[in-house]
Amino acid sequence: MAVLHQRRSRAWTAPYLLLAPALVFELLVHVVPMLGGLWMSFRELNQFFLRSWVSAPPAGLGNYRFAVDFDGAVGAELLRSFSVTAAFSLLTVVFSFGLGLGAALLLQRPFRGRFLVRGLFLVPYALPIYTAAMIWKFMLDRSDGVVNAALSGAGLGGGNFWLLGGNAFLSLVVTAVWRLWPFAFLALTAGMQSVPGDLYDAAECDGAGPWQRFRFITLPVLRPVAQVLALVLFLWTFNDFNLPYMLFDQSVPSAANLVSVHVYQSSFLTWNFGLGSAMSTLLLLFLLAVVLLFLAATSWRRRAS
Repeated sequence: MAVLHQRRSRAWTAPYLLLAPALVFELLVHVVPMLGGLWMSFRELNQFFLRSWVSAPPAGLGNYRFAVDFDGAVGAELLRSFSVTAAFSLLTVVFSFGLGLGAALLLQRPFRGRFLVRGLFLVPYALPIYTAAMIWKFMLDRSDGVVNAALSGAGLGGGNFWLLGGNAFLSLVVTAVWRLWPFAFLALTAGMQSVPGDLYDAAECDGAGPWQRFRFITLPVLRPVAQVLALVLFLWTFNDFNLPYMLFDQSVPSAANLVSVHVYQSSFLTWNFGLGSAMSTLLLLFLLAVVLLFLAATSWRRRAS
């Protein structure tokens, strides 16, 4: 009896023991820095307290009030950065999703060489982000670069500075879409694999056209995958820092000044880490609210159906 009890005890504790290293690592890598940043957001931590940051005087909600004071210079710039980020995320998600869906539909039916075409489509996503950003920076940086040469050859003008002024936003969106649409293609292709081919054949025999088959067969099956995919792409793009920083270095134009870059500049260029931490916390709360609304909407739709 004691042996049986001991075996049951081991079977009950074994999963927790196996998960313990991952949980500890997650705690050290994510939770502890997040709590540290939250603590910093309530402190007047600037360049005068870098050596003794623990002794930085408390600021209460002062950093948060300063950040959301949209009548002031800091709040107005944060609001503008938020608007730029929202537009960037919306355009990137829409075009990445659209291109991924179009490519998935194009390669849905088997044909000779489909495996090779799928592999080529995944190259932009397989490239390290640093390599992808440097390639686009090289093509866009010069007035006589590859992009301007191609536009001139096609009779569409040329000589534009794509990483300066208002063109910087377009360059950022194009680069992000180029890198992310293969992920959308991969996720949607995986979702389409769950649709039996006999179902399409039966619908075609019943007289259903391509649009009807797409609307009544493909879309319902893809809805759960598409919803999660849209959320993931939104979170990635809204929180993106690597791509704009590598494209523009530290001199990011205001037209491409995303929230993540703005938080970095507020923290490491003006040495106001308390304000930067408050902005990061506000960004975290916004993304958390988006996730909760998404979960609530999907749960309500599931219950309604």
